[in-house]
Amino acid sequence: MTASLSVTESVSLDGVMQGLGRLDEDTRGGFDRGGWGDGYQDDVSFRFMSEGMSQGGVMLFGHRTYRDVLGHWTAVDEPNPFTDHLVAASKYVVSRSPATTLAFPSSTLLAGDAVETVGRLKQEVDGAISIIGSGELVRALHAAGLVDEYTLQIHPIVLGAGTRLFGEGDRSDLRLERSVATTTGVIIAQYSVRR
Repeated sequence: MTASLSVTESVSLDGVMQGLGRLDEDTRGGFDRGGWGDGYQDDVSFRFMSEGMSQGGVMLFGHRTYRDVLGHWTAVDEPNPFTDHLVAASKYVVSRSPATTLAFPSSTLLAGDAVETVGRLKQEVDGAISIIGSGELVRALHAAGLVDEYTLQIHPIVLGAGTRLFGEGDRSDLRLERSVATTTGVIIAQYSVRR
């Protein structure tokens, strides 16, 4: 039995996924528009994300996103629905280097080529594997046909610069399974990948 792999990403209307949370979150390539997602969260988006977290399964991260996401949410003082889930969840972290150290509990390193290690993980894990962020990893897995579902939080903003979720590549057909509009104009769209 093969585990299902789902990706959750926040993107601008022009497809940028870089630097959603903070000005200094991801400045690669001189990106200076970080923090663009500020002010778009509402009860609708929190409920949707909480629903996804309640479904169990394991989490998969690229090493950079693992450090950033877990580092941020474990340092937040105010109560939120994410910290306990992120800390307790079984986490797999993809890194090219076998010397990578993982600082948070319930974390397992997948060292080597992302497509190979995640392909094996899909055969070994029961249930669902979910990715949040980790754009470089997602692009590699998408190109290899390993992603089964996308949940895109499409923000009503055009950034005009930054790393986009999807780059050049082969055509992929998706089927809309569900969509929700938030009070701030974000469209949350859940797609399955047609095979």
